[in-house]
Amino acid sequence: MTKSPASTAPAQKHSLRGALSDPMLKILASAILIATLGRGIFLTLTVLYFSRFVGLTAFEIAMILTVSSGVGVATSYIGGRLADHFSARRLLVGMVTIEGLAIASYTFAGNFSTAVVIACIAVGVNRGANATRSAIIARAFDGPSRVNARAVLRTITNLGIAVGGMIAGLALLAGTAEAFRAMMVCAGVVYILSALHLRRLPQRVDAPRRDPAKPAPKRGISPFRDRRYVLLTVLSGIFGMQFGLAEMGVPLWISQDTSAPDVLISVILVINTLCVVLLQVPLSRGTDHPRRAGKIVMTSGTLMAVACVLYSSAGGAPVIAAIALLCGAALLHAFAEILSQAGAWGLSFELANPLQAGAYQGMFGMGSALGAMLAPLVVTATVVEHGALGWAMLGAVFLASPSGTWLIARKASTTPAAA
Repeated sequence: MTKSPASTAPAQKHSLRGALSDPMLKILASAILIATLGRGIFLTLTVLYFSRFVGLTAFEIAMILTVSSGVGVATSYIGGRLADHFSARRLLVGMVTIEGLAIASYTFAGNFSTAVVIACIAVGVNRGANATRSAIIARAFDGPSRVNARAVLRTITNLGIAVGGMIAGLALLAGTAEAFRAMMVCAGVVYILSALHLRRLPQRVDAPRRDPAKPAPKRGISPFRDRRYVLLTVLSGIFGMQFGLAEMGVPLWISQDTSAPDVLISVILVINTLCVVLLQVPLSRGTDHPRRAGKIVMTSGTLMAVACVLYSSAGGAPVIAAIALLCGAALLHAFAEILSQAGAWGLSFELANPLQAGAYQGMFGMGSALGAMLAPLVVTATVVEHGALGWAMLGAVFLASPSGTWLIARKASTTPAAA
């Protein structure tokens, strides 16, 4: 792939300030920061809004999350595929705008059916937008710059969500339906502002236009027929269930099965956020090389398996010991998350066909969406239902899936295509 003008020296710098000196990345990062302020508000308030003011049961809320995640699995690929045939810039602007309107529309969800429809639209366009954004990154940057761009954007995402969550605290303090609705409308408006900012992206992030006078270039096989990439997607999606473990399994384990105070749930969230903000960019260095990416993913699996042991050991331990074990597990979990993402990004870019950047990134996004959809069911069937045995089962899964990824990366690094 020819080096694009975006792949300049500043973008190669593995620091947040150095990376943001790149004009392209600066546009994407500022738009992400604006949008994730709204997402932080949305994530903080939605479940409580459904429960307190719409009157939905826990089962109905879980069904909404599962069904909408299922829609997201399909739209991940569709969004990437469309980015190979239409303007990725316009697609991204349109999807982010629709997501903003959907989030604001949650205020009109007065029953389960309406909430499901709105959630499917919101999650569907969110996953499609993520795949389209990944296609833009694949075209706009090369080699180390692509992984670095993903690391920078993930850092910005965590910052934006954290600040958005704090802003949502105003509605929590008020505790009224009107305050919740007003804040969710504000979240939707923020998304639309982000979409307007994305219009500044240059035309070169779109798929190359084909000259009608020339024969169409060979695009290669479909990503669904690329067995190596399909397996990479599945294994990455399986390991991605660690996000669901952090969001659902760990809080339930702390509150129901350990002697640690519930406030530790917030402490663990802070630990994770700080680690990602401070370390995601520097620890992503070098993962554009398949062999190194595979080793990093393998390391993340080992850390995650040890974290499961520490989480499990906290059950039944005295208060001080439980707090120490849980904080240690949370720290290892954060490092595992950071390294797994860095390695997966590198492999998802380097093992993809550059002529079908959107389709490949879209399919890789399907793995993440599928992991998000299955995580609540898997976590419930293991940790929630079986305690220590469940933690052992999850630890084995989190060790096995990166092992498969490591084998893929090792083999890929010896092939001429990867070189």
